[in-house]
Amino acid sequence: MFCDSCGAELKTGQRFCASCGKPPGVAAVPSASATASRTARHVNLLGILWIAASVLHLIGAAVLFILGNTLFGSFVHGENIFLSHNFLQGLFTALAVWLLVKAAAGLACGWGLLQHEPWARTPSLVLGFLELLHIPFGTALGIYTIWVLLSTQAEQDYLALPRAA
Repeated sequence: MFCDSCGAELKTGQRFCASCGKPPGVAAVPSASATASRTARHVNLLGILWIAASVLHLIGAAVLFILGNTLFGSFVHGENIFLSHNFLQGLFTALAVWLLVKAAAGLACGWGLLQHEPWARTPSLVLGFLELLHIPFGTALGIYTIWVLLSTQAEQDYLALPRAA
């Protein structure tokens, strides 16, 4: 016979385990994490992933903004040498602003998911659908977001989560 808790061998007639002190045959009480819903188990990881992805978007926005305004901004002095410099500068700046807005929304959603805020589920789903276009890591994050937050019981499970203090 073996202990249910630690697996140590028990002798016949032994009332308590010599290793852990638990009486043999007593069923362990399931922990709260074992009985938690699928949404509760994944929502904190999802919040951390959104914050990490948003930080990467911030870095990308900074690089695009710097490149657009230094590299393509330096061609302004030449006469008709580079006709497309204004277009490229505007394109890089617009992409930087788009990434900046998306990063700010992702940081807010990530924080909201970590705090279990009721408003965070819907914008996280919208960002998850937008993130599907960024192959390969954005697609993985978008699929994971949709899988966690858009299942049949996800809305009730998410609203039932206790809010962080």
